[in-house]
Amino acid sequence: MASTVDSAAEQLSKLGIDGAFADSAPNLKKNLHLLSSEQVELAKMLMEMGQSHLFEKWAAPGVDDNEKRAFFDQVAKLNSSYPGGLKSYIKTARELLADSKAGKNPFDGFTPSVPTGEVLKFGDDTFINYEQAGVKEAKNAAFVLVAGGLGERLGYNGIKVALPAETTTGTCFLQNYIECILALQESSCRLAEGKCQEIPFAIMTSDDTHSRTQELLESNSYFGMKPTQVKLLKQEKVACLDDNDARLAMDPKNKYRIQTKPHGHGDVHALLYSSGLLKEWHDAGLKWVLFFQDTNGLLFKAIPASLGVSATKQYHVNSLAVPRKAKEAIGGITRLTHADGRSMVINVEYNQLDPLLRATGFPDGDVNCETGYSPFPGNINQLILELGPYMEELKKTGGAIKEFVNPKYKDASKTSFKSSTRLECMMQDYPKTLPPSAKVGFTVMDTWLAYAPVKNNPEDAAKVPKGNPYHSATSGEMAIYCANSLILRKAGAQVDDPVQEVFNGQEVEVWPRLTWKPKWGLTFSEIKNKVSGSCSVSQKSTMVIKGRNVVLEDLSLNGALIIDSVDDAEVRVGGKVQNKGWTLEPVDHKDTSVPEEIRIRGFKINKLEQLERSYSEPGKFSLKP
Repeated sequence: MASTVDSAAEQLSKLGIDGAFADSAPNLKKNLHLLSSEQVELAKMLMEMGQSHLFEKWAAPGVDDNEKRAFFDQVAKLNSSYPGGLKSYIKTARELLADSKAGKNPFDGFTPSVPTGEVLKFGDDTFINYEQAGVKEAKNAAFVLVAGGLGERLGYNGIKVALPAETTTGTCFLQNYIECILALQESSCRLAEGKCQEIPFAIMTSDDTHSRTQELLESNSYFGMKPTQVKLLKQEKVACLDDNDARLAMDPKNKYRIQTKPHGHGDVHALLYSSGLLKEWHDAGLKWVLFFQDTNGLLFKAIPASLGVSATKQYHVNSLAVPRKAKEAIGGITRLTHADGRSMVINVEYNQLDPLLRATGFPDGDVNCETGYSPFPGNINQLILELGPYMEELKKTGGAIKEFVNPKYKDASKTSFKSSTRLECMMQDYPKTLPPSAKVGFTVMDTWLAYAPVKNNPEDAAKVPKGNPYHSATSGEMAIYCANSLILRKAGAQVDDPVQEVFNGQEVEVWPRLTWKPKWGLTFSEIKNKVSGSCSVSQKSTMVIKGRNVVLEDLSLNGALIIDSVDDAEVRVGGKVQNKGWTLEPVDHKDTSVPEEIRIRGFKINKLEQLERSYSEPGKFSLKP
């Protein structure tokens, strides 16, 4: 036993730790000989940062020794995965917790104003020109999907990107995103006359989603992408905090483990930086990085024009946005100017924007202007960053994003928490550290074209006040049919109006179920060129286009039509197609005999009758029943 005490004393002496160490963490002192020199350094750091409580319940040497080493393995991981390490995390936590307790307003001294940006109208000349510019620029872009979440909040046990975006074809979100990127890649290469490279695609995963995302990609041959194009970056969790002194919280089930929770999607910036991916992309001559989230089936309809705006306006940061009603529960993109001259363009949460306006000389707060919408556009968390300035900024910050803390206090004294909290960060807060010279703007698109996230389960969606978006699997699928119907209308087809139906307690517009592969038409110009003559589609109709060169010519559709063709087959579809079609049959979201991904929508598709044609050989073909 003496040797153990001697070795502990030697360790203490080498580290220059005084005798107070033994008083504050006697159990750690007894176990120091078990630890490597790196682990002892971590122990010293924890002690210096006021974390002696972590060792209070440690057993004597010889008991749980492997668990003690595992504890330091976890500490090492928490330390290495956070910019600046655990010391920096605890220091920042203390500052933010002190501000929270004092009720400090992060916007004190700032005055809000409407930032500069582009408001686009789908299908007009300006929109078409921006789309063309965006397609041309796409060969210089990389895409980043933030996909750390499971579908539990939706009533779905899989990863969210595996959920079908719509059930007419069953295409999942991840497949849709990859096929959109590949379609952009091909169109961009065509404009560049072959001088092109593959568009890189990075996916930020978490412990919850990493292996299942990998499995989804591998079992589907990466949905047509080359495996070398796709990089998965796994986000680590951060330590939980027990009190205002930022004492790290212990796992209630394990005295040798620190409790951890997700840090937020803002981690994507640090991961891209530390992985070396940004440098790799920069060295390959890329210019843009596009960030998007996991369950918005409309997003890529807005991407080409938005990228065109970034390239034309030379925005360092371009936030995609939608028109926003005053006080609507969606953050507003706002320019904040401080009394000391600092300014930034960032997302301000809706519950902060109205009081901020009232406190800074706008007595009515957040109100609609003459357009019928708030002048502060609605943030949808899709960002386009210019790669050069982005890398320069991250060199300064190491990818760290301005954090916030949101403790749930037990009472008004704000001295203790109901449960542990942690620091969080958001992807869209990246502009907070930018210099005033940075060109930060936004691009507003119609909501029907750009934004239909799937994030609420049927019960929660059914409680949404009438007129507000449901953001459920039901509304997300219907939004895809709505957008495709309106796009075809704009392209010259006569498309019937929708009917109102109720599924899972949600009243939705049911448009014709029109879907197509991105390679058929990702931009309005492409689609317009493939619709000619007098085409009409009835409300009860379903149409699935799986080929690239399919032209609709004087088509009258009243039923279901499915066309599949190889790339070198040119198919002209016209005449009158009439059959019983496919119908929507309500299902109960509580009916466990129905698969989860169907019942969370509240309907299933009954395939009664359809005209289906497949063209597997190159050539010119005509389908006119």
